[in-house]
Amino acid sequence: MGNEQSSSQKTEGKVDGRPVTFTLHQDETSQERELIWQEHETPAKGRLTEKDIIAALPVHAQVADDYSILFVAPNEAANGDTKASPVVFKSLLATKLPLAFIHHFQPTGSACWQFRAGNGNIPNLHIVVSSGSGTGKAEDVWIKLFKPMLQHVCPKADSYALHFTSSEHTVTELTRELFLPQANEGITQAIILLSGDGGLVDIVNALLLSGPRSKRYAKPNISILPLGTGNAMAHSVGVTSDNTMGLRNLLQGATKPLPVFSVGFSPGARLLANEAREANPLTVVNGTATVYGAVVCSWGLHASLVADSDTHEYRKHGAERFQMAAKEALYPSDGSAAHGYKGRVSFQRPGGKDWIKVERETHGYVLATLVSQLEKGFTISPASKPLDGKLRLVHFGDLGGQGAMDLMTQAYGGGKHVDDERCGYEEIAALRIDFDENDARWRRVCVDGKIIRDEQGGWVEVRGGVEEVLDLIVDQRH
Repeated sequence: MGNEQSSSQKTEGKVDGRPVTFTLHQDETSQERELIWQEHETPAKGRLTEKDIIAALPVHAQVADDYSILFVAPNEAANGDTKASPVVFKSLLATKLPLAFIHHFQPTGSACWQFRAGNGNIPNLHIVVSSGSGTGKAEDVWIKLFKPMLQHVCPKADSYALHFTSSEHTVTELTRELFLPQANEGITQAIILLSGDGGLVDIVNALLLSGPRSKRYAKPNISILPLGTGNAMAHSVGVTSDNTMGLRNLLQGATKPLPVFSVGFSPGARLLANEAREANPLTVVNGTATVYGAVVCSWGLHASLVADSDTHEYRKHGAERFQMAAKEALYPSDGSAAHGYKGRVSFQRPGGKDWIKVERETHGYVLATLVSQLEKGFTISPASKPLDGKLRLVHFGDLGGQGAMDLMTQAYGGGKHVDDERCGYEEIAALRIDFDENDARWRRVCVDGKIIRDEQGGWVEVRGGVEEVLDLIVDQRH
């Protein structure tokens, strides 16, 4: 469907066997499509908007005019339940749909579980339901939305493995014990994550930190049904641009390598877990304590609010938890000023070897990222394109609570903060921070939602260009 199409197109057809007149309308401003049908000899009408449509799939190879329209509808039973799926799966049988509708909604490639490895083997299909992600919707989304769609699209798809997480370590254990060994055998795998960014980064780290990969290593294909709190990756690659919770992307997307960065720490750094009640050492790679990320590494305001809001009570509020924590960080309830983070920050530009010092000793916000959005509408890096692999640095000094809030508000306005002279923004190859903070609270670093507390006098170094170990399913029309 291109610009050559008129704003509406009509055909005579059927819906679930009833004769109708289809009208395909396209808004000339938004380019959003809407399918309307009028039943013959009755006043009954039907309507589907583009944001609710998952796909249009041919029903029989021998009957070219029959298509199954897959779509989502509001979950009327949710009644404000934060653990309920907001939408449910629906389908209808349509005959003689407008061709422009078919061309736009019929998948152009294979669904991720139909990808075939080079040796012709059907890949293993793994579905990971992250019970603790976000506000706990994942299990209900599986029952009300994804499982019914899977049974509709692939009635014989009973060979998948279904995994429910029981702790924050489940995805790491699955990767080490199952995904990595099969990848090393050259077996292509499709892994569908009903989770947030945490599930993705757990797989990345387990693949990169669990020993060498074989010469036969086959990158797993990952698809995200975004059910975390921020869902930065999903927002940044367009998965959340409709109401299907990732199902349209799953059916219509294709594989693209996932860029990764490494984060090296000084020896005393510890990974905090269980609401910071546990502090665990990091894996050492080539002599350096290391973790990997695909979304963001930050120090300062962002890291603090992620760390402070990572509690059971805060998580009940979904993405609002970040704004709640930000309010306390910027305007502390004890009346004190927002904290200024002391340390030395420097970076390398792409292709350069010299370290360029940021000329300030006290900072408010230091963040390196591979994505454009950290949560829906919060455009932290407007120049970032989906999976372009370019690491970008966003930073500003100790501006006080109101100054920092002003810049963050501009980020919600399409990323306009990067045009403010108080904010630094550029593409980098590496970032280094040397900490000058005595209190451990101000030495916390966020890597894709995980919190690492560094030692006094310690340092952290971020570098892009890490080997890509998995592919992400993305609809590249976004």
